[in-house]
Amino acid sequence: MEPQIISSYDGGKHSANLEQTISRLTREGSYKDLSCIQIVPCFGTIPTRVVASWLNLYSPPNAKFVRLFAVGMEVGHAFTSCIENILAHPELSKFRYIVTLEHDNIPPPDGIVKLLAQMEEHPEYSCIGGLYFTQGPGGVAQIWGDPKDPVTNFRPQVPVPNTVQECCGTGMGFNVWRLDMFKDPNLRRPWFKTQTEGGVGTQDLYFWSDARKHGHRCAIDTSIRVGHYDHEGKRGGIPDMVW
Repeated sequence: MEPQIISSYDGGKHSANLEQTISRLTREGSYKDLSCIQIVPCFGTIPTRVVASWLNLYSPPNAKFVRLFAVGMEVGHAFTSCIENILAHPELSKFRYIVTLEHDNIPPPDGIVKLLAQMEEHPEYSCIGGLYFTQGPGGVAQIWGDPKDPVTNFRPQVPVPNTVQECCGTGMGFNVWRLDMFKDPNLRRPWFKTQTEGGVGTQDLYFWSDARKHGHRCAIDTSIRVGHYDHEGKRGGIPDMVW
């Protein structure tokens, strides 16, 4: 032990600059109702490496937090069914947020609280997600479409580091959504549908192609880096790869 002189009193780091701490707490919104329901569609098995990352996730202090696992359902049907059940439930329907987490995504431990802080700071967005890429050597960021483009499209944007980057659509891998958006009667039902007729489309962009028409906006927080796990290792020939 190094020589030291110990005082009988120390007010603590957070109290040392109380104004700064109050500003941080206000910005993060940790004193508010941040009740969350986490939805995970899974197909019976989840890679150990992915589960290990989920066990490190922490939720807001003393906030209500519920997990729902949809097993054996097509992914679009899983998201739609879970949200329908939430809205029909007398207690869950009062929660404020939904967290979507897919079976092959590896979020950072503080990912949920960071996304919730951004949702509190940016009421203009109905959904904010973490940054992850499509699998494979040529993977692109799942920041689909630039709202500044006069022609609506879902071409992937290049990430702008450490910013909340608005887009026309997000993936579903690690997002926080306002539950109230699904109470909008103008939204098309089912909300999420893997499109196989009249053009092929994934359930996420199927949803956003409709939601943006009704004023719902989304963004990606590029400071929240999420891994995309390739269990079979078929892309690039590398087993157990995280893209």
